[in-house]
Amino acid sequence: MSVFQTYLQLGFFHIFNLQAYDHLVFLLALCAPYVLGDWRRVVALVTSFTLGHSLTLALATLGVVQFPPAVIEALIPVTILLTCAANLRQAGRAGLSRPPRRRPESVLWAPTNALAAGFGLIHGLGFSNYLRELLGQQSRPVLELLSFNVGVEIGQLLIVGLILLVGFLVLRGLGTPRRDWLLVVSGAAGGIAAVLLLNQLTGA
Repeated sequence: MSVFQTYLQLGFFHIFNLQAYDHLVFLLALCAPYVLGDWRRVVALVTSFTLGHSLTLALATLGVVQFPPAVIEALIPVTILLTCAANLRQAGRAGLSRPPRRRPESVLWAPTNALAAGFGLIHGLGFSNYLRELLGQQSRPVLELLSFNVGVEIGQLLIVGLILLVGFLVLRGLGTPRRDWLLVVSGAAGGIAAVLLLNQLTGA
């Protein structure tokens, strides 16, 4: 197996497994407001998040920037809590049961894309701890960084696809109102994030 394939698989399985539940919960909260028909918008959001974490993943892995791991592990649940708070605020608005009208350019220029990229900067620092352990003393792991990022992105898109599919089944199959779906998913994600943050702050 080539180096590219090896790190591609490592990136994919680093995000696509239950041990990465903090990142999975973030993706769940990020996608909660959207339905299957919003897939272009969701792909734009996830890609923005990927661009953010790819930047800090590269900088941290190469030793350009350094942050205490404990701080990053505490900030990750904060990004989830902020995302859930934004979802709950949206759920309180009237007319959530009807898909909002969007201009075509909103897919690329929505403020939430910038927010997702900003949160990606934090998550990338979390990814870097794992990748540095794999790379050891390599000083210029360009191919490894590229393939690892591609693997993470593929894993994220697959997870997002599953989330949207489950949402479709719940909303269309069971007739659940979008507001209820958003409240339940965001509440659950926020609860998990609160426990993670508490554990980090208390050293549990």
